[in-house]
Amino acid sequence: MKKDTICVQGGYKPQNGEPRQVPIIQSTTFKYDTSEDMGKLFDLEASGYFYSRLQNPTNDYEAAKICELEGGTAAMLTGSGQAANFYSVFNIANCGDHVISCSAIYGGTFNLFHVTMRKMGIDFTFVSPDVTEEELERAFKPNTKAVFGETIANPALTVLDIEMFARVAHRHGVPLIVDNTFATPVNCRPFEWGADIVTHSTTKYMDGHASAVGGCIVDSGNFDWLAHKDKFPGLCTPDDSYHGITYAEKFGKGGAFITKATAQLMRDFGSVQSPQSAYLLNIGLESLHVRMQKHCENAQRVAEFLAANEHVAWVRFPGLKGDKYNALAEKYLPNGSCGVISFGVKGGRRAAENFMRNLTVANIETHVADSHTCCLHPASSTHRQMNDEELVAAGVSPDLIRLSCGLEAAEDIIEDIAQALDKTCEKGN
Repeated sequence: MKKDTICVQGGYKPQNGEPRQVPIIQSTTFKYDTSEDMGKLFDLEASGYFYSRLQNPTNDYEAAKICELEGGTAAMLTGSGQAANFYSVFNIANCGDHVISCSAIYGGTFNLFHVTMRKMGIDFTFVSPDVTEEELERAFKPNTKAVFGETIANPALTVLDIEMFARVAHRHGVPLIVDNTFATPVNCRPFEWGADIVTHSTTKYMDGHASAVGGCIVDSGNFDWLAHKDKFPGLCTPDDSYHGITYAEKFGKGGAFITKATAQLMRDFGSVQSPQSAYLLNIGLESLHVRMQKHCENAQRVAEFLAANEHVAWVRFPGLKGDKYNALAEKYLPNGSCGVISFGVKGGRRAAENFMRNLTVANIETHVADSHTCCLHPASSTHRQMNDEELVAAGVSPDLIRLSCGLEAAEDIIEDIAQALDKTCEKGN
């Protein structure tokens, strides 16, 4: 089926007399006739559900839809995008291991890798999104277990050269993990360019209405774990906590990664998405293909307006001709990138703060990628603990404004930005 049809009908296939809408299975536990029947589930000998901390039918319907959209073989929902990124790495990298990550990633993910997971004994090397193939080669170590990047970075709006990163990762026998949140599978399917694992913050465009926090991990089914069994003992040697099951042998390339993440990590950490959130996610997914087109159209028009405005110092948007990442966007994102734009107001931090005060249509909030136009000045909010020098070092200049174009009329968004810029300029900032 085409992606448009999958958005509407993928994942859940109601049978005769069953509800057309995805049912919410709001239950923590599931009843079985015998202990033997339940025992088969604990031994991973049968499919089914016994406790919603690990799996729930409503969640699995939505995971199946996202899996189908991405062209994968297995998927799981998590309680947040942050949890999805944590699980995707921790499923194969443990204490004493090393991971390579693109430096242009969401700040929360950077902190997860740079601070929290380092406390767990996992070392990270961060490379520029503009790294050459030779420079990327030099970042590898004998204990490297994965490479990580974002299709479109938040908020840097760099575009990952997925094909090159995948090629180098595979030469070293490790998978490429790509966070595809901003592009969504409507605009880019990283598996088609060599990525092995895809993650999402479903909180963003997939939900699309700021209704529910969530995440997802999808496996391409292409990476051969057994061909590199010495690198991945967690998948290729017996798991004593599940009666000696070897995931890669029992579930193959198409199911080993997600089965281990569910049976082991979700069991132990429990960052599961609620069935109610999964239901709301499905409502968002049904219109994803329509909404993404509108988000991208609005962002293109707004970015072109900003690029021509005398009060704007700079604009980053991969859809703009002349943007540093326009060529990569045309390769990987020919139908549009996303609805997010980063730009700077002339006059620096003070002008940016005044610009924010003058907005009337755009909502000032930390969110992005939903139906409402959202605007954020990181230097005075999410990154306010940093001075100007620290902001620049983190890739967030003091004048940076992140604008997420919603589904309103593009004319109204542009008019709001224009009047805010004019008022800011009138104040001499």
